[in-house]
Amino acid sequence: MDPLPEFTLSDLHDARKRIAGLVVKTPILPSNLLSARGEHNLFLKLENLQTTGSFKLRGASNKIMSLTDEEKDRGIVTVSSGNHGRAVSYLAGKLGIRAIVCVSRFVPEHKIEVIQKLGAEVKVVGKDYDEADAHARNLVREEGMTWIDPFDDPYVIAGQGTIGLEILEDVPEIDTVIVPTSGGGLISGVALAMKLTNPGIMVIGVTMEQGPAMYLSLEAGRLVPVVEQESLADALAGGLGEENQYTFRICQEYVDEIVLVSETAIARAMAFAFNEHHVAVEGGGVVGIAALQEGKIEPGSNTAVVISGGNVDPEVLLQV
Repeated sequence: MDPLPEFTLSDLHDARKRIAGLVVKTPILPSNLLSARGEHNLFLKLENLQTTGSFKLRGASNKIMSLTDEEKDRGIVTVSSGNHGRAVSYLAGKLGIRAIVCVSRFVPEHKIEVIQKLGAEVKVVGKDYDEADAHARNLVREEGMTWIDPFDDPYVIAGQGTIGLEILEDVPEIDTVIVPTSGGGLISGVALAMKLTNPGIMVIGVTMEQGPAMYLSLEAGRLVPVVEQESLADALAGGLGEENQYTFRICQEYVDEIVLVSETAIARAMAFAFNEHHVAVEGGGVVGIAALQEGKIEPGSNTAVVISGGNVDPEVLLQV
């Protein structure tokens, strides 16, 4: 395993400059209704309002904009549970790059359709995320395409870390940040922004009970494979990858805790976001709200909850 790079705040600021014009600074919304008895200031960082409906555009933009012309000309390939593929397809279309997105059978049809409409070729391969990942990496080896990792890449991590920079700007007194967690690109980037600015800021991850790869891996102290299962939080599905170089070790060093939430709690949080704040959020995007509602996390005096994505099937939202 290669040594972990020494990430600095400059890496995150450089990412912010590189992706300017491709992403928007998303709003941060006070949530008094989520704050019990008004004892805490709680804020929702609304990445569901990002251009492609999720935070994934930040990391994908930083990675793709760092590629050489030769790397772009070879075409790009990635694996996705939905939102990363959407971001890659959007960027490839804007930049005139051929793109292939590999997905598993667990990815919702509405997410696949959007990726295709944006111009990328979609390959539905394998029974789970890991098999789709293996197929995508074979395209790199066999066809010479350029690999765009969905989370375990320094450029992707730095791009996601720009969310942390925005939170620090808008709420300088922040003391706790709650972040949806899957492969770890988002929480790694946000944790770097927070801990490199003030090591005292708490960074807490949240994921679903079904196949919580990062949670189980941190508990075991090593990479743990998981069995992918159906979940409202489909955006958080998948393992860390056998070749994980960065996110697992960053989470070991910088993330204070990861907690799990049930499907019932996720559904309740989706309904809360829609009914009380009038925002449509997918299951993976509201796990932070779910953890607070379930009492899994004690918020700080000033707590930000990253709402990571809003690409939810309207029928699913109506059901919950």
